[in-house]
Amino acid sequence: MSAAKTDALAGGAAQGIEEKQTSTDPAQCSSASNEGQAFELVACKEDRRADSRLLARHLGIQHKNLFEQINAYKAEYEATGKLAFKTEASESGQTMRFALLNEDQCFLALSFSKNTHRVRELKVKMVQAFGEARRAAELRKAEYLPGYHAAHQTIHTLAAGSENERFIHMNFNRLVNKVAGIESGHRSGAALPQQALLIVAQMAAAQAMQGAADHKDGYNRAKQALAPLAALTQAQAAPPKLTAQEGCNG
Repeated sequence: MSAAKTDALAGGAAQGIEEKQTSTDPAQCSSASNEGQAFELVACKEDRRADSRLLARHLGIQHKNLFEQINAYKAEYEATGKLAFKTEASESGQTMRFALLNEDQCFLALSFSKNTHRVRELKVKMVQAFGEARRAAELRKAEYLPGYHAAHQTIHTLAAGSENERFIHMNFNRLVNKVAGIESGHRSGAALPQQALLIVAQMAAAQAMQGAADHKDGYNRAKQALAPLAALTQAQAAPPKLTAQEGCNG
């Protein structure tokens, strides 16, 4: 565990960012709006990081205050890794610059905050979020990547030199992504449950393709093999249906 993380968990600084709610901007939130909610990390290449806007929300402060602090202590933050910045348009249409913080940088930010109940709760959420990200990365390395290479080697064999081989691989990936509920290009940043589902779907599809006559037959076999899993995941994702009595209440 890094020094920044240890210091943050130990108690936080006596002085630092105040818990103040002085804005109604969407980047801020009420004092209770994030209570009980998990902290969601964002994908940054092969890494998982925390959006400084979301971190400010969970701290109950204005993002500009946190961002100013990050810039003021930039040397300290970069001692734990290179700072990543992004610029996006806010809901009001104004351009907003924010930081994507690694695990140590997050705990450094927390160490600059008073050790209130809210900050302590956020420390627990951070430990859970980055812990899950590490487990997902380990699962990807140990289970997903070997299965990925094996599946696409089978596809390569079935393609038999087709000039459309690239699209055959892409169609297979889209099929598996749909079952796992992952958007194209977002596999590396998928959460642990999605990574696990991705591995299962990929394995089932690869096994189904064994013995196929050609790539078209292989794709159809994979699609049929994944149909029950796709139906199950779609059923779990669908909102519960209200009965007539429930729909009339209120």
